[in-house]
Amino acid sequence: MNRNLSQCGIAAGICALACAWSSSACAAESLASTQGAVPAFLAAGGPDMQPVRCEPVGDDVLAHQTGKYAGSDMISGFVLNVLSQWQLPNGASAVAQGALTVAQNAANQLSATVQTTAHVTDPVPGGTSAANSGATPNTSATGGQNVSVNGVSQITQVAGNGNVGSNAATINYNNSAPQLPVIAGANQPSASNANGTIQAGIAFGGNGINVTLQTPAGMATQNILPSNAQQAGAIAQLLQVAGNNQQVANQLQLSLQTQQLSAQMIRQAGVLQALRNTR
Repeated sequence: MNRNLSQCGIAAGICALACAWSSSACAAESLASTQGAVPAFLAAGGPDMQPVRCEPVGDDVLAHQTGKYAGSDMISGFVLNVLSQWQLPNGASAVAQGALTVAQNAANQLSATVQTTAHVTDPVPGGTSAANSGATPNTSATGGQNVSVNGVSQITQVAGNGNVGSNAATINYNNSAPQLPVIAGANQPSASNANGTIQAGIAFGGNGINVTLQTPAGMATQNILPSNAQQAGAIAQLLQVAGNNQQVANQLQLSLQTQQLSAQMIRQAGVLQALRNTR
């Protein structure tokens, strides 16, 4: 389906997604990274190595720093892909996936196309058996959904053994035309198994996105929240696992298309930056 989006709506969505990056960047969190491993560059010096020291820098210093960044007026389109997957040890699974493409035509008019799909598979007739789903009813993983962060947050809460999980978010810039990926079973925003113990859903609306997987062993969510008067925009990825031998993943990828600059505009920008640096 095609939708016309206002310029301010697109700007709010872009700011919510790209507020933590200036050119190209990625963020990732996994269960393996939460085990307290010491980075190689810190461990190489041995116990006598001096600790890393940080010195805060005030706004009066940062105000005079120059650099390159992408303003909202430079963005001419983007492709956003979100995917959440959950595999239970008995073979049951839940998947929610969505793609949003926003393109700008020669008249500077914006249009958006959305595709969503959700699938749930259950190998046990009549519903997932609690005995082999890997869920541990006497344990719980809670609290992460109440965390409020401006920018990007990735939270993993685990109560169990043998689990594999990851949160990954990537934002990159390119000047190719946005291409909407092919998604099987498009325009199916929700799904569940026979007894409702496994659910998958994805929703686009209000310049934000919500992805949720619910299983007997926990939940996985991805939320993109637009900025408002109370807070800046945010991306939140959350894994809560209360079970054993679960495989879970949240993935988000945003590809931004920037305006093509002519040689004259590039020269003008270079001269302007040089003048600013001489102050």
